[in-house]
Amino acid sequence: MSADSAPQRSATSMTLQIIPVVFFTFLCYLTIGIPLAVLPGYVHNDLGFSTIVAGGAISVQYIATLCSRALAGRSADTLGPKKTVTIGLILCGASGVLLLLATLVAHWQALSLALLVTSRLLLGCGESLVGTGAILWGIGRVGTANNARVISWNGIATYGALALGAPLGVEMAHYLGFWSLGISVMALAALGFWLARPLAPVPIVHGERMPYRSVLTRVLPHGLGLALGSAGFGSIATFITLFYAAHQWPNAAFALTLFGLMFIGARLLFSNTIKAFGGFRVAIASFSCECAGLVLLWLAPTPTVALMGAALTGFGFALVFPALGVEAVSLVPAASRGAALSAYSVFLDLSLGITGPLAGYVANLFGYGSVYMFAAIAAAAGVALSVSLHRKSVHGAASQAE
Repeated sequence: MSADSAPQRSATSMTLQIIPVVFFTFLCYLTIGIPLAVLPGYVHNDLGFSTIVAGGAISVQYIATLCSRALAGRSADTLGPKKTVTIGLILCGASGVLLLLATLVAHWQALSLALLVTSRLLLGCGESLVGTGAILWGIGRVGTANNARVISWNGIATYGALALGAPLGVEMAHYLGFWSLGISVMALAALGFWLARPLAPVPIVHGERMPYRSVLTRVLPHGLGLALGSAGFGSIATFITLFYAAHQWPNAAFALTLFGLMFIGARLLFSNTIKAFGGFRVAIASFSCECAGLVLLWLAPTPTVALMGAALTGFGFALVFPALGVEAVSLVPAASRGAALSAYSVFLDLSLGITGPLAGYVANLFGYGSVYMFAAIAAAAGVALSVSLHRKSVHGAASQAE
């Protein structure tokens, strides 16, 4: 056996340990992705509410995720990742019930919107618990030396599900009706709950736990970078269908699909670069690529160019979360790892929660294309912040060496 084959087999073995638990993230985000491309148009066109309300109805999910991140971190650290994931799947299933009810009472617009918003709130809480729990479950199975690998595979599951779910939801709504979205969400959550039962839990890490506020303070700069990068994804996820409709272009859902596919490709091909070059260097390159993609989307004269912009944005955004996340998690003790992940992820939720209504306001004033210029400026700010964090890290390492 060659020297090269052993590490390769070891990497394959670790991947096979990671995939069964990040599959729950895949199922969770499939429940998010299926209605994602349909609901803005449903709220705006079918229920008759404004684009700001349409953006807010989507973004309320991210606000719920934001508010439940601390709970998710404490649950993963104290109850264990497996139990955290199963509770999250139950909440996702409950959101499907309310989504079904919302579509069945569409003739009562206010009631339908209220049920839809409540469904999004439950889905946001479920997302928080499943996402945090699955990452900690994966780390518990393969060890902390493989944090970046677990986070990368979890992201592949996340955006792979969104890439698959968006066009699937459009087709389901077109051929079966909006009611089918709620049924599918319930079925996916039930499948995840059933698959989780036989899997062994990982031991709960004991030791001194930092107060959540202290953890949040430590990861704050990294989280701000994540928030800036997430504006691109949020603007594409929330307004790409309306952006295409304004230009009378077909197949808007495929922009989300291509975003997700390029995201997955970047994670598969370049996730090892974080270990090789460091999180901050990778973040600088990723933000730059994302910024270029958003500018291309903003200036797109044809749907083909718009697809290219979405693809480049997905490719650039792919490594932002793991690149800055690995640096953030390294700042806290092992017993507070779940709290660090949840605190860091808060900024993703915060960004996505703000992006929807803010982008809706920008779209009302300047048109849908301007939403992507706004996101490009945020990505450019992410480049500057990552450069600053990298310089601070280098100076800190030099000071310790002395």
